Amino acid sequence: MKHTLVTCIVIAGLSSLCSAGNWPNWRGPNGNGTAEAGQYPTTFSAEAGVLWKARLPGKGGSTPIVWEDNIIVTCGVGKGKSGQDGVLCFDFKGKRRWQTRLGPQRPSSRHPNGSGSAPSPITDGKHIVAYFKSGTVAGLDFRGKVLWKRNLQKEYGKDTLWWDLGTSPVLADGKAVIAVMHAGPSYVVAIDIATGKTAWKVDRTFRRPRESDQAYTTPIVVKSGGKTLIYVWGADHVTAHDARTGKVVWICGGFNPSNKTMWRVIASHAISDGVVVVPYGRGKYLAAAKLSGRGDVTRTNHLWLKRFGSDVPTPIAADGKVYHLTDKGKVTCLDIKTGREFWSANLPRGSGKFYSSPTLAGDLLYMIRETGAAYVCRVTSGGLKVLCRPDMKDRIVASPVAVNNRLLIRGNTYLVCIGK
Repeated sequence: MKHTLVTCIVIAGLSSLCSAGNWPNWRGPNGNGTAEAGQYPTTFSAEAGVLWKARLPGKGGSTPIVWEDNIIVTCGVGKGKSGQDGVLCFDFKGKRRWQTRLGPQRPSSRHPNGSGSAPSPITDGKHIVAYFKSGTVAGLDFRGKVLWKRNLQKEYGKDTLWWDLGTSPVLADGKAVIAVMHAGPSYVVAIDIATGKTAWKVDRTFRRPRESDQAYTTPIVVKSGGKTLIYVWGADHVTAHDARTGKVVWICGGFNPSNKTMWRVIASHAISDGVVVVPYGRGKYLAAAKLSGRGDVTRTNHLWLKRFGSDVPTPIAADGKVYHLTDKGKVTCLDIKTGREFWSANLPRGSGKFYSSPTLAGDLLYMIRETGAAYVCRVTSGGLKVLCRPDMKDRIVASPVAVNNRLLIRGNTYLVCIGK
């Protein structure tokens, strides 16, 4: 499957970062879970095809990022009260270059897959920004030196999420943008990636039913017509913010018309071809809306609605199609503008759900269950062909990274590099 230059620029707003060999954020160089062209592994196991395996010093669920020969990952360093928020750097031979501690971590207290290091870091090739459940957000250079550090919870208020913080920062016009959506005052903040100073902070509080105001999603950055917009999904609304000021310029609601309680959202939205795709309702629904217009477009921009969805995995949107994975393992390919189903397929049964989001590399689709059961599938015009079903023998919630003809898989215990 060919991913065009238009996709690279419009979807992620990362045209300067789209060179081969880089994976600068959670959803990759195109911002949508797709990889650059390459020859990626189709058969492997926890032993076969593994180029190296590095043990991590603590637990974490963040997806690694890659810039040239640097693999950056966050995790806890140490256990219990002595544990710290940590950022690590490996090279592509598996050697750890450095490890930086950023202060006391706030470990998971409620969910077996949770951790204090769920948000994925970001980079512009010069700076690294990491964010943690503790509220700490820090900028580092590629030697691991801390350039700046601050704590959003100490500055702007305590985290009131019921579960572990999961939203990742995104990069927009030299700013790290973080969305904080929970019970009480919610906001979007933009931080200068070089200095750590606040560029802007805007309120994003919606009065919603109990827990439906809470979100664990990651924003999407879109560049179009010389402007950069940041699309945020949560509290039953998608909002578009001007990257220069944070001002809301577009808003679409209607994703909880019956005002259901406890409809917090974990799966992020996906954007392609001028359409936003939104999973909601705790895995019950998948909807789409046009990105056109200004102001409140709730009554005019909804396109289609499906009575299935995903609670945790984020769909892929690329080249006019949506690739959607449910928590239990059903994959569906849809036309992004009409919702017409091209095909659907049930993955072979396995234990555990999908907490990791899928990754598409050419015509290869990589998916991993929480138990470490992975699926390598070839996408065809008529469906999926399962090529390989390895057991990675680790607890995995991070998304697979396809880069430099290799596959990086991050688990609770190990960071694994797979290749030919």
